[in-house]
Amino acid sequence: MNKGFLIAGSLVALATAMPAWADEAAGENENDIVVTAQKREQRLIDVPQSVSVVSGDALENVQATNFSDYLKLVPGLQLNQTTAGFGRLVLRGVNTGGVASTVAVYQDETTFGSSSGLVNGAILAGDFDTFDIERIEVLRGPQGTIYGASSMGGVLKYVTRKPETGAFEVRARGSVETVKGGDESYLGSAVVNVPLGDTFAVRASGFYRDFGGFIDSIGTGGSDIESDINSSKSYGGRASVLFKPSEGLSIQLSAYLQNLKTHASNSVDSDPSTGRTLYGRLSQSQFVPEFTDVRYRVYSAVVDADLGFANLVSATSYSTLSQSFRGDLTPQFGGLIEAIFGTPNDFYQGQLTRVRRVSQEIRLQSPESDSFEWLVGAYYTREKGVIDQTYNAVQPGTLTPVAGLPLLGVATLNSRYRELAGFANATLHLGERFDLTFGGRYSGNRQVANQVSDGILAGGLIVLPDTRSSENVFTFSVAPQFEISDQATVYARVAKGFRPGGPNVLAPGAPDELRSYASDSLVSYEVGVKAETVDRSFSIDIAAFHIDWKDIQVFGLVNNFGINFNGGKAKSDGLEFTTTLRPTDGLSFSLNGAYTNAKLKDDTPAQVGGLTGDRLPYTPKYSIGANADYEWAVGGETKAYVGASVRSLSKQPAGFDFAFRSINGRQRYLPSYEVVDLRAGLDFGKYSLELYAKNLTDAEGKTSLEAPANIPLGAAGTAVIRPRTFGVTLTAGF
Repeated sequence: MNKGFLIAGSLVALATAMPAWADEAAGENENDIVVTAQKREQRLIDVPQSVSVVSGDALENVQATNFSDYLKLVPGLQLNQTTAGFGRLVLRGVNTGGVASTVAVYQDETTFGSSSGLVNGAILAGDFDTFDIERIEVLRGPQGTIYGASSMGGVLKYVTRKPETGAFEVRARGSVETVKGGDESYLGSAVVNVPLGDTFAVRASGFYRDFGGFIDSIGTGGSDIESDINSSKSYGGRASVLFKPSEGLSIQLSAYLQNLKTHASNSVDSDPSTGRTLYGRLSQSQFVPEFTDVRYRVYSAVVDADLGFANLVSATSYSTLSQSFRGDLTPQFGGLIEAIFGTPNDFYQGQLTRVRRVSQEIRLQSPESDSFEWLVGAYYTREKGVIDQTYNAVQPGTLTPVAGLPLLGVATLNSRYRELAGFANATLHLGERFDLTFGGRYSGNRQVANQVSDGILAGGLIVLPDTRSSENVFTFSVAPQFEISDQATVYARVAKGFRPGGPNVLAPGAPDELRSYASDSLVSYEVGVKAETVDRSFSIDIAAFHIDWKDIQVFGLVNNFGINFNGGKAKSDGLEFTTTLRPTDGLSFSLNGAYTNAKLKDDTPAQVGGLTGDRLPYTPKYSIGANADYEWAVGGETKAYVGASVRSLSKQPAGFDFAFRSINGRQRYLPSYEVVDLRAGLDFGKYSLELYAKNLTDAEGKTSLEAPANIPLGAAGTAVIRPRTFGVTLTAGF
């Protein structure tokens, strides 16, 4: 059905490319880093959980526009991706390869994507462009109390820049890149902020990214001969209106649109045992040109009213995610169709996946208090999902259907998901130094799904009846925190997270007990320390965690129908740290790392292929990032900077495969790799010029492995990071 440690709160946003640090918002000190991890503004050091923050300025400084660009800024965050918009996020090893998300993605107050396991939410994480955002917040560990379902691994939250009533702003950026062995890339973005009086402001931004391809089809097994087949485009923008008639009332309306269009994926033909690239070059066996078209639409309205005793916040949103793709299946089906009908052909699968989601959250939250702070709220969401598939034989080298064939295959899966939840969170200040934060959430969801398929490859017309499921779940969190001083805290946190179960659309003859699958849940135990010197020349964050995960959701096939299963138990143990040193003005160093040991404690169902002791997919045991930046004055208002980043990942396990494990005594692994980035620039005030190199050593980092795959000669498909890239960026603004 599908083709395909951080630290307890990163005080300096870290990893980050100086001179831009994490967002600095108003707080007790003008340099306090302020976040909204607990849905109220707090100093990051006061949040008793692991949170990492990267400012929008830092993202621009390292030329980061999407997931793959800012991984080096977020320790412990992993990405399993073959194509833009077609990726899986993993935090703390909470991943078994299922199709429902374990990391929730938010844009401001709007949850995006799907909470259901029926529309590929795990592999369609919202990869929003990062231009004109305030910051990215990454919340580790289960966030079920405040953020609800499908946040058992954590939350990735994009906090956008709000319209400003006090300043007019216009700014534009343009970049040109060249990639080793590929075409040039062209990137542009612009933003304008217009105040219309003291109470009204409008902000609008837009971006366009045209990335050149770097993978060739070289004729392997009779495939096409064509260069740079994996080019892609991303474009869109955001518009926001803020009405603030008084200090006690604000209304913000926003709209965000983004399209991601990719020709071929970033997958290359590789050795199925080692994951190493074959044929001495980055090549992909193309018979039918592939494409992916992903479209994001997010519309929201947020009202914030000061009622005196509390603030009332209402967040309403409507969002859609649409993904269509053409997948080349010629090696798998082309020969079969020719053998049956005597017609040479190329063969492809077409698929449309669509999610439409409405959500409403209302919450009351108390003012700041030295004794007791509280938050209570209610949440409702409704989503509709559909997956449409077609199987097509075409004349070789064209997209013209082969005439005279019967219907080969079509399938449609419709699903609906509805959730209603109530939640509460509170912090009790027991004296000047000790706080206790605790909360709970009770939620219920209802789901229904049905499927219709037809064609000779589907076994003829099959109309499967509606399948339904419902469940109620309670999640909680408890976090004591002791403030050693204003610059040092120690905390502990115990929290539960869950991921909804749901109905399965069963294949004919499948066991009736598979008609639905249950939610899975985990409990996380975490201790951490956050500390910094008074002058912030040195800081260190460190956290250790243990996760117990039960009823894990996994994905397998029964009679060629995709089915969600519940497995047994898994666990994840780890240590995460970040340390930052600023020995003198303008000079900064940071080092971050994660050790994650995530394993199965029980065998998965036989259709999945995981055995006790197998490591969980796409989580390296070790990852480390190092960053250095230096900024100095050149003369007048002109400043210069240079910087470097290194990211290293140990080998990581691919998906479960029982046949491979039975023969080799282990699951497949992707090789370890290191990535080096360099940057330098001049800031003239209204203008700036930046030069950069990404993946300077041209490392072949692999982010996914598919085997067996639809590739000639039994090769596997492995997704690769972008090869060595050089670029230049010009920015102008006032």
